[in-house]
Amino acid sequence: MHSTACPPAASSSSSRRGALRLLAAGAAALGLPAFAAWPERPVKIVVTFPPGGSSDILARVVGEQMAKKLGQPVVVDNRPGAGGTIGGTAVAAAPADGYTLMLSNTTPIALGPFTLEKAPYDPVAAFTHVAYLGSAPLVLMAGKDSGIRSFAELLARARQEGRLDFGSGGPGSIGHIHGELIKRIAGVNMVHVPYRGGAPMTTDLLAGQIPVGIDVITAYVQYFRTGQLVPLAVTGAARSPLMPEVPSLAELGQPRLVLENFFGLSGPAHLPAGTVARLNAAANEVLAMPEVQRKMVDLGIVGQPESTAKFEAFAKEQVAVLGPAVKGAGIRL
Repeated sequence: MHSTACPPAASSSSSRRGALRLLAAGAAALGLPAFAAWPERPVKIVVTFPPGGSSDILARVVGEQMAKKLGQPVVVDNRPGAGGTIGGTAVAAAPADGYTLMLSNTTPIALGPFTLEKAPYDPVAAFTHVAYLGSAPLVLMAGKDSGIRSFAELLARARQEGRLDFGSGGPGSIGHIHGELIKRIAGVNMVHVPYRGGAPMTTDLLAGQIPVGIDVITAYVQYFRTGQLVPLAVTGAARSPLMPEVPSLAELGQPRLVLENFFGLSGPAHLPAGTVARLNAAANEVLAMPEVQRKMVDLGIVGQPESTAKFEAFAKEQVAVLGPAVKGAGIRL
C-alpha cells in the first residue's frame, strides 16, 4: 500500500474544530444528544490503482483541496489489484464513519465485481456514493513503430495476423474490459497483456514490447504530442476536448464500443446523512475551483458537480448496463 497525506490549512482547521466543540458542549448543557465534531482525524481516500495513474492523480488533486475545506489531512491510500475489488472490499468493510472513502470509478463499481466467480460486494448496496467528480474517455493507442495509425488499421492487423496483443492497467481494468468488448463485438482476437498500472504498460508500449494499449486518456497526451505514441480513437460518444483531433468510436460507426470512465467519492453503506452532505458540499466546492478545473482538463476529465442522489442513481445505472456486458463477454480474473 502507498499512502500520502494532503495537509489542511492550519488556521481554518483549528477554528472549525473549536466551533464544533463549542456546539457539542452547548448541546450537552441543554440535555441534547452529544455528537462528534466530524472530522476529528484524517480522512482516507482509497485508490484502487497504483500511484501515478489518473485515479491516483485526481485523488491527490481533490484531496489536497478537500483537506482545506474539512480542516483535516486527507490521506491517499493505494490498494490496487483484482479489478479494483481489493480496494473496494476494504472500503465496503470499513466503519461507516466518514473516515474511509474510495476514489470510485467504473472499474471497482461496474466492472471488477463481475469479473470474479463470486463478487466480494454489491457495488450498489455496499457503498454510499457520495460525490460525482467527472468522467474521461479511454484512448486506443499504438506504438510509433507498430505500423498502426487508425482504428480501422488495428482491426485489419488483428484479422491479418490472427491476434493482436494489447496492454491495460491490469486484469479487470476498464482498459482490459474494453479490449474484450472489441474482441467480442468486432470479432477479432484481441489478447490481453496485463500490467500493474498504467505506468509499466506505458514503458512497454514506448519500447515496442506491445503494439497497442488501452487506458484513460489522462496520462498519454504528452506522448501523443511528441509523436512517441499514436492515438487511434477515444471511446467516448464525442471527441475529447483534450485531443479534439482524435476521432471517437461513435463517429467511426462503433456505438456499441462507447465506454467512459467515471470518477467519484464513495464510502461504506449507511454513512451518516450529515457527513454525506458535508462531503458532497466540499467536493462540489473543490470542483468549482479554477485551479482544480485546470488540472482536471489536463487529465482529460470533464468535471461535473452533482447531488448525492444523482450520483447514487448514476452508479446504479452503470452497474445495470456494464455488469451484464462483462458477464456476457465471459471475462474472468
